[in-house]
Amino acid sequence: MKKSLSSGQTTMKVKLNDILLSITWRDIARRYFGKSSSWLYHKMDGINGNGGKNEFTSDEAKQLQAALYDLSDRIRAAADTI
Repeated sequence: MKKSLSSGQTTMKVKLNDILLSITWRDIARRYFGKSSSWLYHKMDGINGNGGKNEFTSDEAKQLQAALYDLSDRIRAAADTI
């Protein structure tokens, strides 16, 4: 079942469902955003700390995309050393 925001947009959490448990989101939040893990978890769910709407901005979404690309490059480089 897809979890959607009231505007009909799918949350980032749903989009990234396949890798949610494989990534340390705390590290992503700190390393790439300079934020807390709770900030990132709320953003992933499309809410703020008070339960209001708080989706990723287009710049934040691009930053998350770049972070995931960087992480995948780091994983590939580590695998290449094996």
